[in-house]
Amino acid sequence: MSERTVWRWLALGRGGQIEAVVRRGGFGLDDVLWKRLGDLGGNVSELYRQLTDGCDDPAGLGLVAVPSLSTVMRAVRRDLRDGRVLEIARAARGRVDPGRYDRALAELALPGVVETEPDMDPAEPPVVAAGGGVRLYAPGAALVSTAQLSGVVEAVGHTVAARGLLCVYGDAGYGKTVAVHRALRLLPRRTPVWSATVAVKPALPQLRAMLLAALGLPAGPLSHRANATDRALMTALQQPGVLFLDDAQRLAPPELDYLRLLMDASTTQAALVVCGAGAERVVQRAPALASRILTWHQVSRIEHTHTLSVLRLFHPLWAAADPDGVLETDETCAQGNFRTWAKITAHVYAAVKRDPGALVDRTLLTQARARLGPCP
Repeated sequence: MSERTVWRWLALGRGGQIEAVVRRGGFGLDDVLWKRLGDLGGNVSELYRQLTDGCDDPAGLGLVAVPSLSTVMRAVRRDLRDGRVLEIARAARGRVDPGRYDRALAELALPGVVETEPDMDPAEPPVVAAGGGVRLYAPGAALVSTAQLSGVVEAVGHTVAARGLLCVYGDAGYGKTVAVHRALRLLPRRTPVWSATVAVKPALPQLRAMLLAALGLPAGPLSHRANATDRALMTALQQPGVLFLDDAQRLAPPELDYLRLLMDASTTQAALVVCGAGAERVVQRAPALASRILTWHQVSRIEHTHTLSVLRLFHPLWAAADPDGVLETDETCAQGNFRTWAKITAHVYAAVKRDPGALVDRTLLTQARARLGPCP
């Protein structure tokens, strides 16, 4: 901008004429849209869904054309960078009794609270983890035997019996890792299971060290001696068992081809299970290994019509939930992603703990959705 324009803006500001100025030819959020964004807890994706809900102007905001989601996010980031204040709607409305709130925090074992309720069970873990490393607190949650889990169990059992190779893939949050671990626990106890999580872009020495650690072999003396490492790995894989590699999408074609060499050895009796979001695309880049995959199993999302029944088996608080609110949340936010539903469960559980009389209705679900941010 020219110096003259900046001086003009300063003069307007000194005179009290301060208002948001939309860039010429660009998109900007007016006060009505900005307030709506605050009511949604800053969830830009939810605001975009409301603006593009199948009609020209569903929210009655006078919009003729709505740009893309990325354009709306850029406009929000630009306004925040320029100092525009976003009033986020709070999850708990009204005054909260400090004593009851402190007791709820103590029961939730949050940092900074040292006093605990006398009737708390000290053996109960304060934090539970969902598949994929998401740390949640939702006591009472249980593993649900869904159709997706049953399919993974069947695929793992068949692959282990055939001593073949299995690739489990699907979008993030669909429960692939949890299902594979459940399937491996259902195998006979005499079947050894060697599990490892692939590091980010491992080189071949790192892959050798990871496999040695998974198989219980000394990684230090062997990781830099290729021939000795290969002999030790092939000797260990002579025993019938299962080698499970999670996050296999991080492997490059040379490392995948090394796995193929280990599994192609005439003495190898173990099965190989690779799992990850996008693992099928990475494995296909190594045609020699892809041609040896016995089973390709895709884990799908929870069907919309089965969402309520699955959630009621997952946690008791969904037994009295509003069915219409649950289905609306699944359609607009979760979309069958079990990890997203686990996070919503944790937020709903915390809200019910803060206010025991709260109902799991659309209002509470909207507040929980607002806490998921722009990427639920």
